[in-house]
Amino acid sequence: MSTGKELSERDQDLLLIHGASGAKATQMAQMEKMLQQTKSLMKTTADADSESKDCGDVMVTDLEEKVQRSRKERRNSLHRTQLLETQMKTVHGELIGTLDHLQELRNKLRRSQQNAEEREEAMRKLATGLR
Repeated sequence: MSTGKELSERDQDLLLIHGASGAKATQMAQMEKMLQQTKSLMKTTADADSESKDCGDVMVTDLEEKVQRSRKERRNSLHRTQLLETQMKTVHGELIGTLDHLQELRNKLRRSQQNAEEREEAMRKLATGLR
């Protein structure tokens, strides 16, 4: 059934996104820690020459930019996760509706077959009575 396969692929996508989101959160925490350490280091070396200070400022700026990018990627991942979860709920609801409809049709078919068998039996009895 292709719908099951699609649902499985969506589940896999969701797991990948959740994993990536967690990894990004860990990475962001590490980068924030590095940023704080760098800032602390910069404060303790305030008397260093301006050349090394400029280099440290560049590092801090780079780390701040990485943290911002990581936060944005995490928000995007969370948004995509929510979107996929919504789609999965929709597909799940549709599958339940389809299953209910198929069960209804199966019940109608059984009743129709039972009626046909009863009519066929009645025709046999009628034919036997006419002989």
